[in-house]
Amino acid sequence: MAEGEQAPQVAETPVLSQEPAPVVAAAENPHAEHGLTENVQKIISTEKAEVEKQSRPKVDLQSLTTRNYLDTTVVPILLQAMSALAKERPPNPIEYLASYLLKNKDQFENS
Repeated sequence: MAEGEQAPQVAETPVLSQEPAPVVAAAENPHAEHGLTENVQKIISTEKAEVEKQSRPKVDLQSLTTRNYLDTTVVPILLQAMSALAKERPPNPIEYLASYLLKNKDQFENS
């Protein structure tokens, strides 16, 4: 630099903390910011399930053909169970299948 010239002054940037940001409770409850607690969310999902059950047309299972009866009642859960069974390949497949059906039956029950 020539005599009499001043070096330009650089504004100091604040040093950011290297500490990780605190985990926000929203990760646990993404709807907390809207005032929805876990209990309220459970109530909402239960009521939605009830409405869906009521809105399904009731089918007279006795009047269905064998294929339609099976397609309506057990094929959806069996397909999902068999897929999980093929993926997991447990040493006791029949017990695994029975357990899967019992654990997930509420998702597929028809009214």
